[in-house]
Amino acid sequence: MPEPRQERSRTTRRKLIDAAVDCIGEVGWAGTTVALIAQRAGVSRGAAQHHFPTREDLVTAAVEYVGEVQIAEMRRGAEGLPAGRSRIEPVVDLLLNLYTGPMFRAALHLWVAASSDESLRLVLVPLQAKVGREAHRLAVDLLGVDETQPGVRELVQSTLDLARGLGLANLLADDTHRRRRIIRHWARVLGPALPEPEVTSVGH
Repeated sequence: MPEPRQERSRTTRRKLIDAAVDCIGEVGWAGTTVALIAQRAGVSRGAAQHHFPTREDLVTAAVEYVGEVQIAEMRRGAEGLPAGRSRIEPVVDLLLNLYTGPMFRAALHLWVAASSDESLRLVLVPLQAKVGREAHRLAVDLLGVDETQPGVRELVQSTLDLARGLGLANLLADDTHRRRRIIRHWARVLGPALPEPEVTSVGH
């Protein structure tokens, strides 16, 4: 039975977005063209431009997709975590591994390119702000804390900033062992500083 047109269209868009993330991560923004993305996705250039007329359109979709995937992976990883203080270290583990892998590599290429490309910066800054807000909100949910209490918001943001820094360190060499030590240490720092976590559901 032939695949319905709407489903074919969704499949093509997803292939293009996945290919865009791969290309940006491998050859950077300067080396990524619509033609290259189309070739990687196995579709014609015309089909690619039908869905995404410009690279910026494709980047918009790719950044949103990457953010959605990261948040969904975090929520799945948080299922079944213990309640109370014993929850803090596994949550820190999830958060400090948020900015790793090919998706973070692609995002980093875009950040660097946007620093000297005004058109890309105009597209990327609001998108990245949206993704950052969602990551912060999820971190608050996972830790089960009330960020209206003094210092809590800053601790959550510091955790995400630390995660980005560790993600950068991991780009050039495998930083797994040092990351594990930092996860344990940061969880010990957060434990006494955060209010007693509430039992929180992170599912939709």
